[in-house]
Amino acid sequence: MLKTGSLLLSSCWKHYGMLLRLEDHKISQQHKELLEQYLSGIQFYADDQAEEHDASKSSKSETINFFLNCLLLLLGRLDNEQFANAVTEFGSQVSQVLIPQLRCPDEEVINGAISIFKAVVLGTNRTLSKRSLGDVRQMDALLPLLLNLLDERDAAAKAIVKLLAEYCSICSDSECLNEVLKRIDSKNVAQRRNAIDVVSDLIHVSSGSTNTLPQASWQDVANHLLECLGDEDQIIKDQAAKLISMIDPPLVLSTLVDLSYSTEESMQISASTALVALLVNHKHNPEIMCLLLDCLSKLSQNPDSGAVIGTKEGSTLDVDRLLKLLSEWAKHVEDWHVVVGPLIDKMLAEPSNALIVRFLSHISEYLAEAVDIVFNRLVLYMRQQKVIDECNSKWKGKTDSKSEATKHEHCLFSRLCPLLIIRLLPLRVFDDLNSPLVYGDLPSNSALRENRQINIEVSDYIAALMISRALSKSEFEDVRKLAAELCGRIHPEILVPILSSELESAANAKDTFKIKVCLFSFCTSLMVRGNSAYKHPNVFTIRKTIHQILSWSSVDSDEISKAQHGCIDCLALMLCTEIQSPKSSKGTAIARDSILAYVTNQLAEDEKDSSFESEGGDTVTDATARLSFRLCMANVLISACQKISDTGKKSFVKKIVPCVIRSIGEVVEPDIRAACVQVLFSVAYHLKSSIFSHSNDLLSVALKSLRDGSQKERMAGAKLVMCLMASEEDVVESISAGLLEARALLQKLSSTEPSPDVRQICRQLVVWLTSR
Repeated sequence: MLKTGSLLLSSCWKHYGMLLRLEDHKISQQHKELLEQYLSGIQFYADDQAEEHDASKSSKSETINFFLNCLLLLLGRLDNEQFANAVTEFGSQVSQVLIPQLRCPDEEVINGAISIFKAVVLGTNRTLSKRSLGDVRQMDALLPLLLNLLDERDAAAKAIVKLLAEYCSICSDSECLNEVLKRIDSKNVAQRRNAIDVVSDLIHVSSGSTNTLPQASWQDVANHLLECLGDEDQIIKDQAAKLISMIDPPLVLSTLVDLSYSTEESMQISASTALVALLVNHKHNPEIMCLLLDCLSKLSQNPDSGAVIGTKEGSTLDVDRLLKLLSEWAKHVEDWHVVVGPLIDKMLAEPSNALIVRFLSHISEYLAEAVDIVFNRLVLYMRQQKVIDECNSKWKGKTDSKSEATKHEHCLFSRLCPLLIIRLLPLRVFDDLNSPLVYGDLPSNSALRENRQINIEVSDYIAALMISRALSKSEFEDVRKLAAELCGRIHPEILVPILSSELESAANAKDTFKIKVCLFSFCTSLMVRGNSAYKHPNVFTIRKTIHQILSWSSVDSDEISKAQHGCIDCLALMLCTEIQSPKSSKGTAIARDSILAYVTNQLAEDEKDSSFESEGGDTVTDATARLSFRLCMANVLISACQKISDTGKKSFVKKIVPCVIRSIGEVVEPDIRAACVQVLFSVAYHLKSSIFSHSNDLLSVALKSLRDGSQKERMAGAKLVMCLMASEEDVVESISAGLLEARALLQKLSSTEPSPDVRQICRQLVVWLTSR
């Protein structure tokens, strides 16, 4: 036995030595003989191994592995002609010998057999390509046997997976692929997993290869992978989701969107995961994102069109749920300059598509990373648009037909579209005063504010385009409003001087249209820019112009009255901004040059010779106009109560309440006193969580108004009592002693009060107090 082993070992070394020599002319003469020896050796030891007990099977496998290695080395030494002849003569015998070895438990034997299959049966011992593709008829004959090896999850199946994938990638027909795909539909989970593995290897082999499957075959692969998203086996579902991301997106995108809205939650999750993976895999291809938006738009327009989809909310499609998933895609995009341009172009090409706007809103922060591209696209687009007079004049007041109405709508959306994109961008994109796309060519090194001027007649940059559209009387109203709102984002160094100048000019001309636009833009600037807008020196000019406008005589609901309401809101926001500033929020002192001092002083001042400007610009004394002006100041405080933020409420109450209470004691005019009580009512109603320390003072004012005031004062006093009684528990407890006096007074007024409205409120309050 030892002698036999020694002879075998000696023979092995002899064969290895011969095969490994770089030049051996005997090889070319003996290769057929050697092929027969090695195949016979494999066959002999394989038959012998089948009859042996387990203990000796290992040594037999090693011997078979030796012959396989010899066979591999020999085939590698043959030239093209010798190799082709060997395949023709021994191909069938090789297949018959090697097929049984694919079920060998030894992985080295299996790997060796597979390597020979690829060299002999497929006609290559290199990476498969069409250039090396030979006659694959032997493989076609072996295909049923090989496919049967996919029935189990073992080493043989693992090896066959790679062989079948390579064969599918070069096969001129789709027979092998179709057989593999049939197994994806099998009820046997092992067959399904093996089939998915073949598809996985096929996708990897085909990636970057010159051998490409027909489009129809790839569509079949894609369809089967999409079906696997609903497989009961989680491993298959996960692998399918991963592989879908490597498929050509047009083959799967539409169905993935549909499946993302499946009523089956597991399918919905798998499809959404696959969709995100697909987008991430093609993260720098904006065409894929545009295709996704097309699919989603189509689905949202007809949510019941897909047979596989449905929504839990009925026919309403929750588009935002899918759009929110895109944040994961956005995190992986490395160069937004590649992606942003086509997305903006798509929005501009489909200006009425609200879905694209919603999509861009989910990536607005990322758009800022390529804002130069965004603004460049928008400037070019807006400059190329027709003058609005040409677009809008013939539609004013009527549309002659459905076609004309459609053109009118398209024109409106085409002018709204660039502004909608601007609104999506974060505020910081307007902070760079040196950006020529936003502000033109400003003197970059000048520290003087007056040199920071832009020409709003020029349409070469964003700020000028927005301002000109906001101030254009021929523009669509929706476009004007949006443009005026967006002007508030412009840096205060640029915006405030322009607004102060335009507002002053409009006031002198009594141009209420322009007045309202300027006020609205400044209000927006105060809300988004806060103290940086309020502290600009030109704000004083705006305040003077507002004073001028509020001094005009007006009638309810006329254009002047509407402009004055804008002035009231503007002063209220200025007041809120002032009180919310860190410096002003400390203590109760009121600065003499503050908005709060201006408003409260104008409210409390009883002088009858105050000057107001008449229609002709002459100075006249007008008591009625003066009263109206003072009431506007009360309305400023009332408006401020509604606009003040949570952080400024306590400071607001600390400053306003004592000042207004003091004014009530000093003011002679009953209507002004009533307005002051109404201010206190607004404080108690809107800022109820901050009035505890002033609750008794407020009740005292209310009772005094009920006892001694005019009808308007009594009405305001009764409302203030009602508000205090409905306040938080600690406030009600604080005023409980005063409520006894209030009850007696209210009981008396409920029978003696001449005004039915006041009397009714008093009776309601008596009932409430009695029931406590």
